[in-house]
Amino acid sequence: MISNRFFSRICTAVTCLVTLVLVTPLLHAGEATTTAAYRLLERVLPEGRAAEFVVESIPAENGKDVFEIESKDGKIVLRGNNGVSIASGLRWYLKNYAHCQVSWCGENLDLPKQLPAVPSKVREITPYTYRVNFNYCTFSYTMPWWSWDRWEKEIDFMAMNGVNMPLAITGQEAVWQNTLRKFKMTDEEIRQFLCGPAFFGWQYMANLEGWGGPLPQQWIDRSIELGRKILVRERELGMTPILQGFTGFVPRELKKKYPDAKIQFKYGWCAVFEGAAQLDPLDPLFAPMGKAFIEEQVKLFGTDHWYASDPFHESAPPSKAPDYLANVAKAILDTTLSADPDAKLAMQSWSLRKPIAENTPQDRMLILHLVGGGTKDSFVGREWVSGQLHNYGGRLFLGGNIKNVLQRPKLLEKQPETNLVGIGVFPEGIEHNPAFFEAAYEIAWLHKPVSLQPWLVDYIHARYGVTNSSAEAAWKILGETVYGNNSEAGSAESPICSRPALEINRAGPNAGMKRNYNAAALWPAYAKMLEAAPALGKKDTFRYDLVDVARQCLADLSIPLQRDITIAYDSGDTVALKQAADRFLDLANDMDRLLSTRQEFLLGKWIADARACGNTPEEKNQYEYNARLLPTVWGPSKNNALLFDYSNRQWAGLIKGYYIPRWKKFIAYLESQPAAGENRFTEASIAKRKSHARPANNANDFYKELSEWEYKWCKGKEHYSAIPEGDSVVIARELYKKWQPLVKSAYQRLNPSTLKPGVGGDAAIYSE
Repeated sequence: MISNRFFSRICTAVTCLVTLVLVTPLLHAGEATTTAAYRLLERVLPEGRAAEFVVESIPAENGKDVFEIESKDGKIVLRGNNGVSIASGLRWYLKNYAHCQVSWCGENLDLPKQLPAVPSKVREITPYTYRVNFNYCTFSYTMPWWSWDRWEKEIDFMAMNGVNMPLAITGQEAVWQNTLRKFKMTDEEIRQFLCGPAFFGWQYMANLEGWGGPLPQQWIDRSIELGRKILVRERELGMTPILQGFTGFVPRELKKKYPDAKIQFKYGWCAVFEGAAQLDPLDPLFAPMGKAFIEEQVKLFGTDHWYASDPFHESAPPSKAPDYLANVAKAILDTTLSADPDAKLAMQSWSLRKPIAENTPQDRMLILHLVGGGTKDSFVGREWVSGQLHNYGGRLFLGGNIKNVLQRPKLLEKQPETNLVGIGVFPEGIEHNPAFFEAAYEIAWLHKPVSLQPWLVDYIHARYGVTNSSAEAAWKILGETVYGNNSEAGSAESPICSRPALEINRAGPNAGMKRNYNAAALWPAYAKMLEAAPALGKKDTFRYDLVDVARQCLADLSIPLQRDITIAYDSGDTVALKQAADRFLDLANDMDRLLSTRQEFLLGKWIADARACGNTPEEKNQYEYNARLLPTVWGPSKNNALLFDYSNRQWAGLIKGYYIPRWKKFIAYLESQPAAGENRFTEASIAKRKSHARPANNANDFYKELSEWEYKWCKGKEHYSAIPEGDSVVIARELYKKWQPLVKSAYQRLNPSTLKPGVGGDAAIYSE
């Protein structure tokens, strides 16, 4: 800072003028920072409590974000070099001093009447230049129906968790419309090209076009306003959003307009979608079209000069010529620079081609490694971000390797050598698993690894606002089971959500039923949570956690109960089959009733939010259709469909209205096919018609009819409640008493010799 004394010595007319020209922008920047940060406090904190804080601006530390916290004159002073840093300081204070928490899943902002003092000044400097957020899929699996109110909360949440580089693709529909209008396409053709709102993530990753569409103009107009609000808020808090780049993805219809252009129709994504089209970056049409795309985007939304650029994402380049990819790298960067001379490219490691990275200048590229660590040679000398990709498809489960996440700061030991410059959180879906994500974001400010159990104690103190021995005992168990060495890959699914069969390997095509923890050992955590309920039962955060723990225990128990159906059928015991089926369906109904108590688990809210985005009945119906498609059949009705149940959700309404009817149909089918009969239903009879170990749409006549019913359900309009019903604590306690006595015997019946890989894993992990 320049002191007043310095001014007094040099303040001649000329030097004062020069000084004012140079310093005033800095002062204004500082004022903008503190104003934006203070407004965040007013939005986040209970009414009137923001006045107990003072917000001040300080410079960055060697280019790195920094915050300070201290007590002064009876108030809490928060300082930072931008809004993100100040908001991160607020979160640090809330967690470590006030024992409060802002979360997707429940919220604890019961501030003490007198804010706790900070004994000595806290100063934290992040070791990372970039803290990146979001996967393209997040915008579809979680965010498609978000209003500005919900986005405003998310941006504040991001700032408090240190995010300074979010992916920002809201409003791309308008960019495409404005661009394609310049290249011979009509508005009707453009809207046919644009997919429905639930599927934008995959359209902008160049995987598909048109599915769930055509897109109403009303949505395009809505997205401009929403996209602008999002970017204005992110920027005023000091974030640097990543906008969409241009890599040649174009409508198939464009080939008719430009028959001589090298437009490749790629192999259909997931084998069922009509192949998307890609304009070869070396074709003469690429440069003018790419420049127009960036220019139209800048006109609508401004720019921070970072562009997501992932050519050939989940697809093959059209040429194997030795220098092809090197020339592609140059064409993409040159085209982007022609519209924005300060442009830089952010590329995912998911489908990264080494020659493209090698031929993009180091100062123009950032590699987003979605799934973890790297070595010196991992990213050909380019700067990179170490990411967490937790959750596929927006599936609900309790788990994740928090122990590993908290060890991630070890990467800093080799930071200069490996060009690590940031961390990232890249989930396909959010609004679940709050403990895992709390850790994933918190490492933005950690320089050394942290042990899991002490971290969990601090976490639940902030989450519940008080210490409680029973809650601590429950979370100790969670740390040793679902959050210990648990792998996320299988998503800890339930056969309730899978397409019915005798042998259940998985619900989603890349998921599984296997547990990497002792499922029986999770029930004592359920018991300890109930033990804590008299003291904590009024806390919103606790009630969410209780429901989530209970849900996971019931989901785990559904595996042996489903297996009982198979055993009974194979034995030809019709009485046992009915008993096993009734018990399995009873468990499913109880899960639905439990989940009905929380809005986070309501299909009805998802549908209501979708319908609220439309203005006319036609628009509302289309958006509901999108909302029903995504967590169920996902893609087109074809024999080789593989995305069905990819986004399965343990949601109230979806269980009762979709999953249970499927199982009832299957059980009725089994009862009509006696085990001893020559037409007996067997896995072998459908072995050649499977989709990733699940019965395909045409596996047999039963599955053909079931598939038809699934698509019919997606076009339905039956009502599902968007309002929670019932008392979480009361129902959770009732279900524990009902189902816990079955746990030991149910898991003991899982004979390892009857299990196949992925079907619940080894029986030992289910035993006490």
